Amino acid sequence: MEPITLTTERLLLRTFTAEDTEAVYRSCQDPDIQRWTTVPSPYEWQHAAEFTEHMVPDGWRNSTMCTFAVLPREGGPLMASVSVTLRTFSGTWEIGFWTGKEHRGRGVMAEAVTAVSHWSFMRLGATRLEWRAEVGNTGSRAVAEKTGFRVEGCLRAALLNKDTLRDTWVGSLLPSDLGLTGTHAYLPAGP
Repeated sequence: MEPITLTTERLLLRTFTAEDTEAVYRSCQDPDIQRWTTVPSPYEWQHAAEFTEHMVPDGWRNSTMCTFAVLPREGGPLMASVSVTLRTFSGTWEIGFWTGKEHRGRGVMAEAVTAVSHWSFMRLGATRLEWRAEVGNTGSRAVAEKTGFRVEGCLRAALLNKDTLRDTWVGSLLPSDLGLTGTHAYLPAGP
C-alpha cells in the first residue's frame, strides 16, 4: 500500500520520513512516552532513525502497519504519532498513539484517532479496531473513550514492555459505533 495523507479541521496526518527523525528523537525523550509505550528506554538516535527510515515505510509497503505523523494542518512541528497495525486476517487492526508533551490536553490525539479510525474502516476494510494500553495509562484511556472505543476489560500479562509483562486494558471500536456500515454482518450476543 502506498502511504496516504489525511486532513482534519486542524491536522495533517502523513507518513513519517527521514526528515522527521530529529523530531521523533526529541519527542521520545519524554519520560511518559518511554513509560507508557513500548518505545525503547533510553531512546537513542538510532531508534528514531530505524522508526522513520525502516519500520514506517516497511509497514506501509507490507500493508501491515500504517503510521501517521500528526502535524498542524497549516504547518508546524510534529505533534504526535498514530498507527494501525494488522492483528488478524479477519480484519482486526490495533490502534496505537503517542502525543508530544507540549501538545497534550488540546484534543489533538482524539482528532487524529477519529480520522484514522474512519479511514481504517473505509479504506482498510477493518472489521474491528482494538485499543490496548497498560493499566494505569489514563491519558490513553481518556482518548480511547472520547473517540468511541468501548473498554471491554483487562487482560492479565498481555503486554511485554521493558522486559516485564504488564496487565492491559483493551477496548474496541466497530464501524457501527461510528455510523458506518461494516464489511460483514454483526450478530451481537443476546442477553
